[in-house]
Amino acid sequence: MPDFQTINRAAQEHFAAKHAARERALPKSRSAIRLCANAIRSAHRDEFNTTNQLLTDAGRLLSEMAADLREHQDIFHAGFVADAQKEYAEAALTCALIKRETLPGPDDLGVEWAPYLNGLGESIGELRRYILDRMRLGKIDACEVLLADMDDMFSVLTSLDYPDAITGNLRRTADSARGILEKTRGDFTLGATQARLNSALERMQERLDRLVDF
Repeated sequence: MPDFQTINRAAQEHFAAKHAARERALPKSRSAIRLCANAIRSAHRDEFNTTNQLLTDAGRLLSEMAADLREHQDIFHAGFVADAQKEYAEAALTCALIKRETLPGPDDLGVEWAPYLNGLGESIGELRRYILDRMRLGKIDACEVLLADMDDMFSVLTSLDYPDAITGNLRRTADSARGILEKTRGDFTLGATQARLNSALERMQERLDRLVDF
């Protein structure tokens, strides 16, 4: 006769272990995403010590999730881990770009390639926000460098012509980045032109003032 009790016990143990691993990992994913959002906000304020600490905490949570799910790769690849990895990559890359540091790779961050590249695409939107903030402060030169970075990042995204199933819908991220890049380039061109015009007017006013004084 089939031993259904043994089957039942084995199934109970299997799914109990899997459920427990998921319950340990899922809150860590949410916490890591929240830490990464805060890290990006502090980077926009140039509070890099805070940013670094938040990124360190988020990276630790990602490592713990990987350990929790080492024996449950189906859950590891279910989606919420990739979401946390993407946010972590976005925060780390945005911070490195703003600070003009060498960009960390996926191995440096301990993330998969698909979340890493989608995080790279998402960071284009954060750079747009940073550029607009700097333009309001009159720091045009810094904006031009970051705009060039955005262009290079977009080129990387569009060069990867692979199915969405293995890139994590990277094509959609690239399409969104294209619109952000084009809009930012237009805003920067307008702002730079206005800044040059204001500078020319100021120089003209200074010459006029010297003539009047003479």
